[in-house]
Amino acid sequence: MVNITINNVPVSVKEGTTIMEACKEAKMPVPSLCYLKDINEIGACRVCVVEVKGIDRLVTSCNNHVKEGMEILTNSPKVREARRINIKMILSQHNCFCPTCVRTGNCQLQKVASELGYGSGAYNQHITYNNWPQDFPLIRDESKCIKCMRCIQICDKVQSLKVWDIAKTGSRTTVDVSLRRDIKEADCALCGQCITHCPVGALTSRDDKRPVFSQNGFLNKKGKTTVVQVAPAVRTAWAESFRLSRKFASPSRLAGALRMMGFDYVFDTTFAADLTIMEEASELLERLNHKEEHQWPMFTSCCPGWVRFLKSQYPDMVDCLSTTKSPQQIHGAVIKNYFADKIHEDPENIFSVSIMPCVAKKSECALPTMDSTGTGPDVDVSLTTREFVDYLRSLNIDIFSLPEGEFDSPIGDGTGAGVIFGATGGVMEAALRSCYHMVTGENPPLDAFYAIRGMDGWKEASIDIKGTTVKVAVAHGLGNARKLVEAIRSGEVFYHFVEVMACPGGCVGGGGQPIHEGQEMAEIRSKNLYFLDETSELRFCHENPDIIKIYDEYLETPMSRIAHKLLHTDHEGWEMPLAPNRSK
Repeated sequence: MVNITINNVPVSVKEGTTIMEACKEAKMPVPSLCYLKDINEIGACRVCVVEVKGIDRLVTSCNNHVKEGMEILTNSPKVREARRINIKMILSQHNCFCPTCVRTGNCQLQKVASELGYGSGAYNQHITYNNWPQDFPLIRDESKCIKCMRCIQICDKVQSLKVWDIAKTGSRTTVDVSLRRDIKEADCALCGQCITHCPVGALTSRDDKRPVFSQNGFLNKKGKTTVVQVAPAVRTAWAESFRLSRKFASPSRLAGALRMMGFDYVFDTTFAADLTIMEEASELLERLNHKEEHQWPMFTSCCPGWVRFLKSQYPDMVDCLSTTKSPQQIHGAVIKNYFADKIHEDPENIFSVSIMPCVAKKSECALPTMDSTGTGPDVDVSLTTREFVDYLRSLNIDIFSLPEGEFDSPIGDGTGAGVIFGATGGVMEAALRSCYHMVTGENPPLDAFYAIRGMDGWKEASIDIKGTTVKVAVAHGLGNARKLVEAIRSGEVFYHFVEVMACPGGCVGGGGQPIHEGQEMAEIRSKNLYFLDETSELRFCHENPDIIKIYDEYLETPMSRIAHKLLHTDHEGWEMPLAPNRSK
């Protein structure tokens, strides 16, 4: 232990602790803008400076370690004046029209400036603007960028894609797409981790609320049947922005909120997750029965960020992807086919919306392979959890008066297995539960697959199914995915079935989820999903009455001709920019 004083208070911390961490432990936190623990500790913003007795200059607390006897002042007049000057310099290059910014009220720059008692005396502003394609799912606004470099480090160290880099020099230094590429030419997975780790509004997802909710939006057009589906990971996060308890923010209250917004039908994407498992589990068993005809392993395909990653980084392994669509797209196809027949509606008159924890879903629903009826996309608009929360807040209602409602049927009920889709390892566990039943005719013990739960970046297990050993692995975060894929390619490991989620923690940590500065919420949200699974009446996809019914009435059997037409896709049916080292 190292003995120091912080603001004249004696403190003991472990050797190797940074000054910033020591101050946090002592309940005297130091403000910062660029700091991300173990990822971005470069002292770029200079807001975290402190005064150390015996040192003339101020010291950045994020990348300097404590020493025995060190005396630290975190709020001396010298420190506060330096922070004000640094904030003034940052604001001189920042678009400060906060009322229209999506991060107003949740902006770290806004918070730090306010807490410093910034006052008047701003420097003259010199703001630069960029020409960014507004139709791309990820939006960068250079006028708001504070050059903290968080996006660069997250994309490099966590996701291993290096989409962002420093551009220009001197006072013109900024951040831009690496290698002077246009963002549409870059191998961006659209995971959105750069968005959730940006401290300001320089990186956001494309705002698609207007086509849905505006006066001329589809929700208000006569003759349109409006349908919305909501993903399991959304229910774990939407209440955070309103500080609602998870008990109050029940799935039924989420359904009630969506119905109050004016949608004609409200569905739970958990149903489509169950349907995804029926197809994907059947596909795995079919491949295992014809091992010599397939390239191994079979990768899950429900995460569009992961699919984009594999297509751009390892295009020769695209055949390893399951052909089963994601739950979003399966539900979209079912809505515009099976459900359209049920309500005697022309698919062209159905406007289908999804609420997802994901930015890549916006790109996925626009793929040319996601039009099962020939009348347009199966999912017309995909909104993030943040967009849903923003619109709900704009209604200016007492959130505690939200009515409870029910999801519509016959394609609205899901099982616990479908719910855990949103957590890393959840897809794998749900698939193995049904695989086991398909082979043995019995349900497995519910604790049989705990080895693939948890937040380890790369997990593996060997599962015995009636004498056949199935080797499986789970990875989350694209940096971990790259390590796993490289190990497979080198022959270091072998698996039959691999689940990959682009975002750390899975969908619960998605790029479209609510942003909490300095907090990673994926693990907490995952525990909520597993709780919902444990308390569900049905915990196996193959026992869902609505799943049984749709196969009896419409799809016949998993992997049938009609099931393949609606629920499977051709991953070669669209192009993805290759990584620079993979370019032709």
